[in-house]
Amino acid sequence: MDTLSYKTVSANKDTVNKEWVVVDAEGQTLGRMSSIVAKFLRGKYKPNYTPHVDCGDNVIVINASKINLTGNKWDSKSYIRHTGYPGGQRSLTAKEMYSKDPARLVENAVKGMLPKNKLGAAIYRNLKVYAGAEHGQEAQKPKVININELK
Repeated sequence: MDTLSYKTVSANKDTVNKEWVVVDAEGQTLGRMSSIVAKFLRGKYKPNYTPHVDCGDNVIVINASKINLTGNKWDSKSYIRHTGYPGGQRSLTAKEMYSKDPARLVENAVKGMLPKNKLGAAIYRNLKVYAGAEHGQEAQKPKVININELK
């Protein structure tokens, strides 16, 4: 018999089991940590990953104020936005954004690694970033992930 005896299982929002995970950003490099967080949000570490379904976990990032940037990115990396008015382009360096809100560095890095469509917006809502070590999701009983052991 030349046919396969099993079917490919495609997940949908009813069959997905979403978990809560905590990632500690202390001492981590921003981009490397953000790519791992984006994979957890997408669900790529799960065996039933389906590209068009939100099958990822809810991720809590703590200690975002203790993140590292390599090289001279603190001064050279710029975040550009536009107010919508003529001549309304504004930019901030990484150091300026860090001084305003350290959690926004991680949020922007992870958001840039997600799909740029409705699914990406829905997945982004599953991310919670905190500058300190305390978070408000103890009731969900999140499990701690050591990202140094992942690839």
